[in-house]
Amino acid sequence: MADMRFVLRRIRLRPRMLRDVSVTDTRTAILGTEISCPIGIAPTAFHCLAWPDGEMSTARAAETLNVCYVASTYSTCSVEEIVTAAPDGFRWFQLYIYRDRKLSEQLVRRVEALGFKALVLTVDVPYTGKRRSDIRNNFRLPPHLKVKNFEGVFEVSAASLGHCGPDNYGVPANTLDPSISWRDIHWLRSLTRLPIIIKGILTKEDAELAVEHGVQGIVVSNHGGRQLDGELATIDALSEIVDAVQGRIEVYIDGGIRTGSDVLKALALGAKCVFIGRPIVWGLAYKGEEGVRGVLQILTDEFRLSMALSGCRNISEINRNLVQFSRL
Repeated sequence: MADMRFVLRRIRLRPRMLRDVSVTDTRTAILGTEISCPIGIAPTAFHCLAWPDGEMSTARAAETLNVCYVASTYSTCSVEEIVTAAPDGFRWFQLYIYRDRKLSEQLVRRVEALGFKALVLTVDVPYTGKRRSDIRNNFRLPPHLKVKNFEGVFEVSAASLGHCGPDNYGVPANTLDPSISWRDIHWLRSLTRLPIIIKGILTKEDAELAVEHGVQGIVVSNHGGRQLDGELATIDALSEIVDAVQGRIEVYIDGGIRTGSDVLKALALGAKCVFIGRPIVWGLAYKGEEGVRGVLQILTDEFRLSMALSGCRNISEINRNLVQFSRL
């Protein structure tokens, strides 16, 4: 995988001066819902590994700062617990399609009834990639933690897992359906009125197909670089995808965003919002809800400052004229 930090360093900003940036506004809207800034929380699993009440703390932080939280299928708190913790939060739900389609269907119906505002279908895991760090560390979900959204669905014992453990970390191996294709978008739409966003697109060809199949958004994502060695950094893939969709659907990005100027660069290249994964878990491990709020606040403050120093007073003034690629 291309080094995201290296690629972001290649993108240089072209700031404008004398623009009266005494007031700057970071607010924007995604799928018609206003958020305080174009920074959201990407779906990451097992937050209770980092903090005792895990995803509930994450959800409360997102609610307080009015940003979008994409809850993971592989949460260690249930979707019901997440909603109870932050009843007024703006939430999407990350979904996989399983061999047993009833599992996916039941999740869709649960989150729609709970007031989640969109489904984020992850499409880049027909099989789990070779995650060398997990193999080297012999990672297992500790026995006191469960994938709460499947509680009672799977009876996974140490004997049944065998030496290699479950492919999907607490869920039995071979549950994900590697046969999924574009026709399954129509199946998913038949289950719900929620908008469908596809996460894991890296090419203009797939972006064009996403538009043809009527989805409402794309997350340009390479699954944190843990699926396929040698694939594009998401920021490298962003421009061709934005050009391909031509504003017909919204485009978001995740992966490697670490500073407010990174956020500015992604928006200049056409992203509507960026989603943050690992830094959220780092903040959670540091101080729970307060730590997550701290990470989000740091990024928001840096983004606001980067906007002002670039001569942008609001989100609509951020465009491609703000950036150029250097050779480094």
